[in-house]
Order: sequence, then C-alpha cells, then structure tokens
Amino acid sequence: MADQTQVREALHRIVIVGGGAGGLELATRLGDRLGRKRRARITLVDCSRTHLWKPLLHEVAAGSMDMYEHDLDYLAQARWHHFEFQLGYMDGLDRARRVVKLGPTFDETEHEELIPRREIPYDTLVLAVGTRTNDFGTPGAREHAISLDTPEDAEHFHRRLVNACIRANEQKTALAPEQLHVAIVGAGATGVELAAELHKTTRELVAYGFEQIDPERDVRLSIVEAGPRILPILPERVALAALGLLQGLKVDVHTNERVTEIRADGVVTASGRTIPAELTVWAAGIKAPDFLKDLDGLETNRVNQLVVHQTLRSTRDPDVFAMGDCACCPWPDHAPCVPARAQAAHQEASHLGRNLTRRLAGKPLQPFVYRDFGSLVSLGEYSTVGSLMGRLLGGALFVEGLFARIMYISLYRMHLYALHGAARVIFDLLARLFSRRTEPRVKLH
Repeated sequence: MADQTQVREALHRIVIVGGGAGGLELATRLGDRLGRKRRARITLVDCSRTHLWKPLLHEVAAGSMDMYEHDLDYLAQARWHHFEFQLGYMDGLDRARRVVKLGPTFDETEHEELIPRREIPYDTLVLAVGTRTNDFGTPGAREHAISLDTPEDAEHFHRRLVNACIRANEQKTALAPEQLHVAIVGAGATGVELAAELHKTTRELVAYGFEQIDPERDVRLSIVEAGPRILPILPERVALAALGLLQGLKVDVHTNERVTEIRADGVVTASGRTIPAELTVWAAGIKAPDFLKDLDGLETNRVNQLVVHQTLRSTRDPDVFAMGDCACCPWPDHAPCVPARAQAAHQEASHLGRNLTRRLAGKPLQPFVYRDFGSLVSLGEYSTVGSLMGRLLGGALFVEGLFARIMYISLYRMHLYALHGAARVIFDLLARLFSRRTEPRVKLH
C-alpha cells in the first residue's frame, strides 16, 4: 500500500479546475488516456457535485426538462474514467509553490462547514471555469433579475414561474399589470431560446388545472435588446428568421432599448420605457469569474478571461493552461479571441488532451485552430434555425426546420459521446424515447 501511494505521488499531477463541457471532457479524455495507464494523476475540481450541459439550462428554466434526469455525477464519472474529483471552488493560486487554493465547502442543508479551506498541488494546471452573466452593474439587476448561470439558477426561475401561476390562478382580484409577464434582457441565443421554450411550456402548464389563466390573454413574454437586432453574432438571415418566428408567437421584441434599471415589477430602459414584468431574466453579456482578475500575475482581459497563446498555454506561466469560455485564445484573421461557444470548448478539450500528452512526452505543443461549424438556435418545438459552415459548403448554409433540429440535438449527443462513448449514448436515447411517453410534458414543481 505504501508503494502504491509513493507511485501516485510521483506521477505528473494534472489539475483541471471547472467541470463544464470542456473541463469534464478533458478530464475524461486524460483519465482514459493517461490515468488508466498510470502515466499521470488527473484531478478535476468543481464547486458542484453534478454536471449539466449549460446550453440546456433554458429548457430547465422553462420546465420542459428535469435536470435530475440529465445531470451527471462527477464522482461516478471519475470512477469510470480513471481520474479523481475534488469538491470545492477555487479562490486563489500560488504559482511559485504550484498549488491551487480552494475555499471551504459548506453543507447545503445544514450550512455547516463540510470541507475546510485547502490546497491542491499541481505540475500542470488547466483552468476551465467558464463564464457568468455580466449585468454591467445595472441597478436592481442582482436584486430582481435571475441569471441562468447554473442549474440551480434555472430551477429557481422555474419554481418562481410555477408559483406565479398558482398565485394568479387562485387570485380573486384582477391581475396586476406585471403579473405573469416575463422580461428577458438580452437577445442572444439564450434569450431567444428561452422565450420560445417559455411560450410552449406556459401553455402546457395551464392545462394541468389552472383554469382561471388564459395564456393568450394573461401570459406575456418580452425580449429587451440594446442592439439593433436579435442574435447579433449570428448571420442576419438567421436573426430575421428567428424574429419572424418570435413575432408569430406574439413575443414582444424590443430592440435598441438599453436597460438602465431592474425593478421588482418591471424593466426600465434608457428611452424611458417601462416594461412590466413579474419575472426578469438577465441574459445579456458574459464575463469570466472575478477571482481570475490578477490571479497571481496571470494576464487577463477586460472581462477577466485569461489570455493564452494559440497552444492554450497562459502567456505568463508555462505550467498553466486555460480553455473554454474563460480563455482568450487568438483566432487569426478573425475576432481577437475564439468565441465563447460550446463547440469551441469541445474542440479545445480534444486539442488540449493531445497537447498535454505531448507535454508529458517532452514534445513541442501544437497550436489550436478553431473551426467554426456554424450556429443553431432552437425555438423549442416550433422550429430551429441556423447556419452551417464548412469547406465543402464554401461558406455558410442557412438551415431551418427538422434538419436544423436534428443538427441541434446532435450537438448534445456529441458531448455525451465524448463523456460516455457510443453504446451508452444509443441506449440512453432509446430509454428516453420510451420514458417520455409516460411523463408530464412540463415539470410541475
């Protein structure tokens, strides 16, 4: 036993902080490639016990998905794929001693300290902590708006939505102007997808006993966007198609309206307009976690992203790497950085898996080249629109309808394939096809 412990301590220690799409895929790849053969000791650190693919959070918020059926336990994944999992959140770094500092972890129900403050040593550190919503310091945003950064945030919004329907259904007086109105600040993919999903689920929700609510009359959805159009980073044709679908669903879309204040009963814009809303979701702008700013001298940009070379190695420490949304990786001949998208994190996880294997073998690192395969936006069961890109297409191809929906679903299946392999993904898909027939179409609590 002592000999095994000595062997473990002598192994090269790769610590990955952040178990999102990229971080968990990387830990799984390195565990299968290096951990299983005892060529390195792989440790994944995350402040949550389970993983849920972030692009699904709008479905959790709307109630069309039960996150507990789709989340993945980190400890189980670690056991299956030969890496270690540490529960905790990073709040500091000592590069001279090569240790990651983790703050204390508390029990969610008892509010007692579960794990004390501690340090984890590393030989190679990979930061994959993602990003959070950036409210730009807007007055009232933290107090009255919900950001869909975590599954817990999405669940919180859904509970408030269901409670709002219960309250309105039992109410004997007329509804207030803001009641059952939802305002979504930001018309990026998250905001647009959430609006379409909410349109569907609110109408299904009232079918479960809310006879006093007329969704066409009482439920109103509004999107508020500071820019001139929705989906600003996507091709204009995609945005126009999505706008037409939203308008057909009677979703109010307000463009060129910068939000200046969030109140308990609505949203105020720079033009002086007040949009009544009982619930407000902030889905505009992103930034990396604040603790990354000036993290022991590592270079960051104005939104706290760690600046890295094209090899994904940090600019100021050869032992520290960053990937995913929290990294600013050069994208030659394009924008300053690779965009913060799930497909970018997936590609970086694959590339960094190969690069860290090369690093252990003493070989030079290879540059990461991002390939943009296009973007897809799901409007629930109503439609899916987007553009596909590739060498064979010679540019961008506009897609919508069933084909686009299949492509959108395949993105999630690719993530599951990276974590579980083909056999389990196929069996899981078949099981869900049968189980969905006996479940409510919307989560009722």
